[in-house]
Amino acid sequence: MSMTDLPSPQLSVLHRAYRAMLDAANPRRLVAAHLPPPPTGRTVVVGVGKAAAAMAQAVEDCWPAELSGVVVIPAGASLPLARIRVVESSHPVPDERSLDGARALLDAVRGLGESDLVIALISGGGSALCALPAPGISLEEKQRLTRSLLGCGASIHELNLVRQQLSAIKGGRLAAAAWPARVATLVISDIPGDDAALVASGPTLGSTGTPERAREILRRHGIDPGPSIARLLSSAEAFDLVRPNDPRLRRNTCAVVASAWDGLQAAAESARARGLPCHVLGDALEGEARDLAVAHAGIVDAIVRHGQPFAAPCMLLSGGEATVTLHGQGRGGRNTEFALAFALAVERSGSARHVHLLSAGTDGLDGRAGAAGAWLAPDTLSRARAIGAAPREFLERNDSASLFELTESLVHTGPTHTNINDFRAILIEP
Repeated sequence: MSMTDLPSPQLSVLHRAYRAMLDAANPRRLVAAHLPPPPTGRTVVVGVGKAAAAMAQAVEDCWPAELSGVVVIPAGASLPLARIRVVESSHPVPDERSLDGARALLDAVRGLGESDLVIALISGGGSALCALPAPGISLEEKQRLTRSLLGCGASIHELNLVRQQLSAIKGGRLAAAAWPARVATLVISDIPGDDAALVASGPTLGSTGTPERAREILRRHGIDPGPSIARLLSSAEAFDLVRPNDPRLRRNTCAVVASAWDGLQAAAESARARGLPCHVLGDALEGEARDLAVAHAGIVDAIVRHGQPFAAPCMLLSGGEATVTLHGQGRGGRNTEFALAFALAVERSGSARHVHLLSAGTDGLDGRAGAAGAWLAPDTLSRARAIGAAPREFLERNDSASLFELTESLVHTGPTHTNINDFRAILIEP
């Protein structure tokens, strides 16, 4: 179901808050104010991520001098650009297109001088879109490791800290390739806590991780990286490690132009403007989607039964990035899994009849759901059971999107051309 076809006024309120969050992260509105002055030399734009095409449009709209460059984006998320080349690539697991994208970015910045400027447009999703394995590591090994990390519940911080150590472009290596040109990095953050060096694994910012930290992450999740990756992470010298204090980065700048906090504040104002009290629980909530759902349901239950910590009616908002540990081969993502686990939790507590929910990715994509996320009404689970579906079984096999497809409760937006992580909104009525 599209966001224009929502069946109730309550869900329309949630939809407006979601749209307000997306509008607050619209690159066309944000990028111009953060651009540096034109250089005396050349201007080259490089970009990667789900927002890169829209960010590049914003640069083309207002840049007064000549420019060239390339941006690497997910397949199917292209926008028309006049001066900057677009390369479509693979997400969330890299493939040959990811190699082509990484090489195109490196080629764009080679041979520049001190008077030249590189404008780097970085947003979430870039880690898979531009993947160039370090020497001695094959693409197949990187793919296998990526799938293992995605399936074991590793956080985005952990995933990108590992990726930095195994790449020929991430962890500041793209900026090092551009030296001695100055690099101005503009970031739209999808990382809880907004560590810019981890967005898209930081191709233009110094690595904040170490090979030792990467080994510890893999050990904790029980992942065997294979002999080539293990050898690289155990070598006496890390492969061309670029630290934040590297001399090649000393003239460079970085600005986070949009984040989850910005979007959640806009969403909250959307609700308050309509007279609905709204409370932001946090912009960096992480953990297993099912556990986060139970925690949110506990807050809802306290509101319904005790009027604490907030009185109903009200809206609760949260952002961040949940993780999903795969137990089955179903179709879903962290937002649909959160929504289904939340639905079961509020049903157990007896609070379901008071609650509507919308949980969706701000990029318009939610794992393997084929949608941005899902919405929940008080009767969603009963409608599922009426057609013979067992919601708990769908959750256990990680098949939440299939359940919400049966109840026509998936949220479809298409590519939003931005990405400030996940949006969770809960409307609680008296």
